[in-house]
Amino acid sequence: MSLPATLDTSTSCCAPRVTAAITVEDAERVARVFKALGDPTRVRLLSLIAAGDGGEACICDLTAPVGLSQGTVSHHMKLLADAGLVTREQRGKWAYFAITDGALDAAADTLRSV
Repeated sequence: MSLPATLDTSTSCCAPRVTAAITVEDAERVARVFKALGDPTRVRLLSLIAAGDGGEACICDLTAPVGLSQGTVSHHMKLLADAGLVTREQRGKWAYFAITDGALDAAADTLRSV
């Protein structure tokens, strides 16, 4: 007894289970959030802000705990702000940051809502 030389691919082995996916725009937004969280320093910065008085922190208070220059911390904070994870408020010469309410939940909910 010999086996057939070709496989019959005209029928599917199972019905498709994927019926919907998030939009390209939502995928790009969520990817920015997760990319911003992909760096341990940025995760620490978010933690420091959350632990700050009133849930905010001055850039001047964020440099020493992470052991980086103000310029480097500012770069990290810009990425977090661009991802929508923090808000920035200028007070005199210093920038103050606060975690954006619901930003992490919104990213997770986008993935769950499909």
